[in-house]
Amino acid sequence: MCFILAAKTNCGLCSCDCAVFSVSYKTFLFFLLFSYFLFLGCTTFRVGDLMKSKEQQLTLTLRTSDGGKTVGTIEVNLVKMGEIEDEEADHVTTDAQDQKCALVRECTAPEGISGKDNLPLLNAVLKNPICKLYRFPTSDNKWMQIREQMAETTLSFHVPKELINLHIKEDMRRNQELKELGELAPHWDNMRKNVIAHCDQMLSLYQDTLAELGKHTGSSFKSSCNKGEKTLEFIPINLHLQRMHVHSPCLKDAVYDVITMGAPAAHCQGFKNGGLRKLLSKFEAERRNTGYQCIYYSPENTAKAKEVLSNINHLQPLISSHADLLLNSASQRSPDSLKNSLKMLSEKAELFVHAFKDQLVRSALLALYTARPGCVLKKPVMPRNSAEEGCDSQHQDHPSQIKRQDSIPHHSEYDEEEWDRVWANVGKSLNCVIAMVDRLLEKDNSSNIKEGENDPSPADCKMSHAGGDWYEKLYPLVITLKDCMGEVVTRAKQSMTFVLLQELACGLPQCLMLTLRRDIVFSQALAGLVCGFIIKLHTGLHDQGFLQQLHTVGLLVQYEGLLSTYSEEAGMLEDMAVGISDLQKVMFKIIEAKSDDFLPVITGRREHYVIEVQLPAKMFELLPQEIKEGKLLHMYPVLFNVGINEQQTLAERFGDTTLQENVNQENFELLKEYYKLFTEKMPPDCLPHFQEQNDLKGLLENLHQNIQAKKRKNVEIMWLAATICRKLNGIRFTCCKSAKDRTSMSVTLEQCSILRDEHQLHKDFFIRALDCMRSRQTQGALNESDDPETGCLTDNKPTSRHFYPVALLLVSSHLLVVWLILSLALLLAKYQ
Repeated sequence: MCFILAAKTNCGLCSCDCAVFSVSYKTFLFFLLFSYFLFLGCTTFRVGDLMKSKEQQLTLTLRTSDGGKTVGTIEVNLVKMGEIEDEEADHVTTDAQDQKCALVRECTAPEGISGKDNLPLLNAVLKNPICKLYRFPTSDNKWMQIREQMAETTLSFHVPKELINLHIKEDMRRNQELKELGELAPHWDNMRKNVIAHCDQMLSLYQDTLAELGKHTGSSFKSSCNKGEKTLEFIPINLHLQRMHVHSPCLKDAVYDVITMGAPAAHCQGFKNGGLRKLLSKFEAERRNTGYQCIYYSPENTAKAKEVLSNINHLQPLISSHADLLLNSASQRSPDSLKNSLKMLSEKAELFVHAFKDQLVRSALLALYTARPGCVLKKPVMPRNSAEEGCDSQHQDHPSQIKRQDSIPHHSEYDEEEWDRVWANVGKSLNCVIAMVDRLLEKDNSSNIKEGENDPSPADCKMSHAGGDWYEKLYPLVITLKDCMGEVVTRAKQSMTFVLLQELACGLPQCLMLTLRRDIVFSQALAGLVCGFIIKLHTGLHDQGFLQQLHTVGLLVQYEGLLSTYSEEAGMLEDMAVGISDLQKVMFKIIEAKSDDFLPVITGRREHYVIEVQLPAKMFELLPQEIKEGKLLHMYPVLFNVGINEQQTLAERFGDTTLQENVNQENFELLKEYYKLFTEKMPPDCLPHFQEQNDLKGLLENLHQNIQAKKRKNVEIMWLAATICRKLNGIRFTCCKSAKDRTSMSVTLEQCSILRDEHQLHKDFFIRALDCMRSRQTQGALNESDDPETGCLTDNKPTSRHFYPVALLLVSSHLLVVWLILSLALLLAKYQ
């Protein structure tokens, strides 16, 4: 390969000012070594950014090593032979087949955001868009137009702040429940005090982090140079939307979205001992060997305890409000309203009763009793049927309240079946309420019939008035129901809190540190998921097949990981795998916005979050009735990882790739489950992508074969998974360590492959189109001070230049050419 080199010098060593010459690549090493020894005293020079210059012009300033005296400056133009440089970068005037694919136009306000799609939802979510326009030849010698855009998202900070706020409320509630656990034996009481002290420290950490994030101003995303900053550890790295809009002369326009972000991982906590996947497994094994100090509950039982506590906090206020509505309907003597109120009360009370049908509650109550001072167990006795007695008395129109059971005894004998009586009283008291409402409605109907047949006698009016005060008859029964519920809530809360106390006490402080790490990773992953969901919803809002899939099956979310399984990146992959797996417990709900604030609202608790996406009224009307009524929408995240860098080469030759193989195999099973669910619930012709079901089956089989093959750096896995995701109308993610080099290479390759396979890109222009998209000249043309990936490192240095030592020339092919140009120019200047 030959190069035409044009160098302009102004160096003070001689009077010449320019030289033009042609050299072959083989002469590079000779001139490099010769010039290196000749100019050994010049050890440092300043290099402008060659790739950012539209004219491909390089200005070099040569300084000596002793005092930094400036020797001279050199301006260099480099043109590769065999290609024609465009005289102007933002206009293409010829259709010659051998012309270089070029940038057509650059804009900072892309049409997709500032033009016809200028909607409040996107304006609330996306920020600082950058757009590039290209045109490439097709196989039939026509031109396709490409609009490539990148945008930041305000969700990078909004979602983590919402999550941290929920963590603070949840932890404060847990600490209060621990304090209200009651009197405990000295051993357990000391354990509780220790747990509360550690929990208060973690609570302060969350509060400090939230306060620091509230002070953040400036960029709406976290650059990779800040991944080690403690106050930003909940924020995802480089979260961006990458969109390609294709306009073909013969095919339908299409939009392809990929969300790019750094792998969700706890960088501040480090990866010396691995990531979450290994740490959680090790922690669980250690908990089983805690001995007599605390009671071991499995992760399933701990999760069940948290679910019971959540159900209590959710259902108790609902039942109380429905009971009040029932009394209000009775005071107004409205039969229809009374029926509706009773129906709602019955449904919620039934859920409340079934929430405690678990052996865990019974065993935890017994364990809590043994932790009280001076406990004594005895055989169960016959249960007292106080609720039935109360119900019988109500049937006789003599209201009397059900006697409440005493709280869990501290210094008395424990009745093992006492919980059954307390728990059953809720259902029995509800039956009494239902029976009373039925009797009141029956009497009301009979009196109405009599009034229609004959004029009522004074005696009948007197009886109707005496028995017609519905409120007085229902009030004592409703109060009894509330009292029974209160008794169940008190006991269940204390027992489940005792279970959580065991989980915390068995692993302090590792348990809380793992919870923090998991919160950090989940926060980063959730911010990306919310962004991807909103963008996907906006894109498919007019697609009825997509909307049906959304509420019938749910959405597939496919993550493409490019992390190696060597050194720290193996720990990052372990963090990422757990964080993405935790997204399975996230559900979405679409609501109509009541104000101009369209940012999503997060509710729930750890392991059970609901994301409420707010839509403007006009967009909300386009949704199916099921979604309008608040149906929860499920997500099915899957992760496929293939390491592609030099560290993966080391891992494959000298290390272990078992982690990657296990992750890919486990997530393939999840992908198969989603596909099976889709084929069962969706009609075959619902979506255009599904008219060829055999293609999807073949892709799945091919993916499975490639996962089983254990081939080195098998990038076919990434391509197959991405293709299946697009055909299943899913959300695409691409992640590497920092979402820069590997991610950009993957995204641009995917975009050009789509243009070739789906939009008939000319086969001879695939590489040129790829080079055009990857060229720094077509990726923003920003000043270095505007680039957060480099500007953040040069706050106190000139923003347009860097310093490079001469030694770097020996390991960089790009700087090799620069050094050759410098050496030749100085030689000509010296000896002419």
